[in-house]
Amino acid sequence: MEMILLAIILLIAGLVMTIKPDIWWQLTESWKSYSAGDPSDFYIKVTRIGGIVFLVMALMVFVLLFFI
Repeated sequence: MEMILLAIILLIAGLVMTIKPDIWWQLTESWKSYSAGDPSDFYIKVTRIGGIVFLVMALMVFVLLFFI
């Protein structure tokens, strides 16, 4: 059960990070600064790469749970 929950969390986080990295920035980084503007282009690119990694990890957990 815990592994299914982990896979779902990874899937949701990965989708948000890949599709809308600016929302991820609002949730995780914007509150750290009073003068926070928009995320940089570098932050958006790195967050999308991280989101893809999360999606691959979620896929691997689902495969391990249901096919092995």
